[in-house]
Amino acid sequence: MIEVKYFGAVAEKTKCEFEKLSFSEEVSLQKLLSDLNEKYEFESLTFSVAVNQKIVPKTADYNLQTSDIVALLPPFAGG
Repeated sequence: MIEVKYFGAVAEKTKCEFEKLSFSEEVSLQKLLSDLNEKYEFESLTFSVAVNQKIVPKTADYNLQTSDIVALLPPFAGG
């Protein structure tokens, strides 16, 4: 199962902090994000994506493994 963690406005939109998703076949990061967007309608939200604690571009051609943890992170403030 792939664990997806939500933070900030994304967590508010999903009304949960994390969920575990199961796929019958290997899934790409883009497919996962597309499925989540369909489910939660993220169009108005700005967020970054991290896979196993490393920031990756949303458009990255990245195939997820069942042990991966994907985090949707709010914009970072400087300071």
